[in-house]
Amino acid sequence: MNCSRLYLFLGVTLLALSCRPDEMSGPGGGRYANLSALSHEQIVLGDQLEDPYSLDIMQQSLEKLYPTKAGAPRLEVTDYYVRFLPVNDTQFKLLKIMGVNLLDHPLDYEIIREGDYYHDPSIAEGDITWQYAVVPQDFQFPQDIRYEMLDRCFIPDNTSTKASDVDWAAVEREAYRLSGNEKMLLPMTKAGEEDGRPSGSIVIVDDKYNDGEPVGVSGVMVSVNSFVKFSSAYTDASGNYLIPKSFSSEIRYRLVFQNQKGFGIGVNLLLVPASVSTLGSGPASGLSVLIDKDSERKLFSRCVANNAVYDYFVRCSREDVTVTPPPANLRLWLFQNLSTSSAPMLQQGSFLEGKLVDEYLGEYMGILSSFLPDITIGLKYQDDYSSIYNIVQHELAHSSHFVRVGTAYWNKYIKHVITSFVTSGMKIYGVGTEPDAGYCEVGEMWAFYMQNVLYKERYGNYISELGTSYWFCPQIFLYMDDRGIGDSKIFTALRSTVTDRDKLQQALIDLYPENKYVIDQAFNRYLN
Repeated sequence: MNCSRLYLFLGVTLLALSCRPDEMSGPGGGRYANLSALSHEQIVLGDQLEDPYSLDIMQQSLEKLYPTKAGAPRLEVTDYYVRFLPVNDTQFKLLKIMGVNLLDHPLDYEIIREGDYYHDPSIAEGDITWQYAVVPQDFQFPQDIRYEMLDRCFIPDNTSTKASDVDWAAVEREAYRLSGNEKMLLPMTKAGEEDGRPSGSIVIVDDKYNDGEPVGVSGVMVSVNSFVKFSSAYTDASGNYLIPKSFSSEIRYRLVFQNQKGFGIGVNLLLVPASVSTLGSGPASGLSVLIDKDSERKLFSRCVANNAVYDYFVRCSREDVTVTPPPANLRLWLFQNLSTSSAPMLQQGSFLEGKLVDEYLGEYMGILSSFLPDITIGLKYQDDYSSIYNIVQHELAHSSHFVRVGTAYWNKYIKHVITSFVTSGMKIYGVGTEPDAGYCEVGEMWAFYMQNVLYKERYGNYISELGTSYWFCPQIFLYMDDRGIGDSKIFTALRSTVTDRDKLQQALIDLYPENKYVIDQAFNRYLN
């Protein structure tokens, strides 16, 4: 696929839609795996290895351990090792809906250098690369998706053939020896010492929070595999996980940033819905990871963004909060070398419905609506947890506003921002006198206000002043908040008909006539 028009569209749109939140002015071992040597770029493959779970190898192993066993079972295929080549996101999503766990690199190759992604050299850049998977023997392959059968497998955990007098763990270990992979086996433990299911914790340090004690990386997927045998589990709110399958060998660990709450953080490459951070190989008993600001940059920033969105969803679900959460399938893109952030809500259809955009992008519209971000986060000058967390909260507030007001409203907001960027000396928000400037005014008042509130809720003693230097005035909401008209009440007023400050003021008065004096005082104090 030639993506030149797509990249041009991305560059212009995301730059023009960027927000520039003010700089913050708030108050200034053996348990964990060492990840310092890991690469988070492209995986480098070595030689192909023989898969111990291949049906023939497992059969040989069984017969070697039980040579005289009467009626020893003749093993049958439990799973197929395959690779798919989806040509678009519709096909990619169909496989995910069917429950297929897809990896972008082969499972039966030596890993010379670990990494976060792989792109087959035979596949053109910009196209979806081969996706490797293990599917059950009764899997119904979609007719329109190209696939190749790589191996027939017998995976003991996936079979109902559980003869009571067969030690399948021993059969599995012998299969590693027969396939030449004995070095991957871990020492056997005493019976009952542990159940072999990997468990651990993924935690991160926020220097300004919880007295610097680690907090969990919440709701993120921990995915593990050894050859074609793999499994996964989500971390809980404290970062703890327990993989449901047991393993006898070293296994590879990955964090997949497709959160249990539904949102995804991308991208390694353009056509990948969620980023993956490799954690390398580790014991079958589990791997625990401590992440801080000195950890690998991509891993750190992905974990912070993950927690910021997770916390926001949790907050929106509280009974005392009426702020609508973002769309469940929210997608964030993180850019290490950009200094600006935005909430264009492109995956939700915003700005992609216009006639000119349709004509310009043509066949690429479907790809854009499926893969493009809702939120972009620029990380160039954000070096610690609190600064990244702060920016993400600003954009999440925008996403809640989008859900409240809809696409048509958001398109006018976006059009104002792009027009202002082009016509007013690259001033992202304009000067406040342009047509439809009120959409931007209401939206940015809300986002900066929420950014201040959420930062203060997390970090305590903090002077709320972010955004107060712009022509719109988030301090109106801060003034009201101090007097009992908080975020839930303010959000209720953000209807799709509220398109400027006057309509906003009147909507608040209509909702809360008993607070008319405070509302009028707030608007008159900062806008007159």
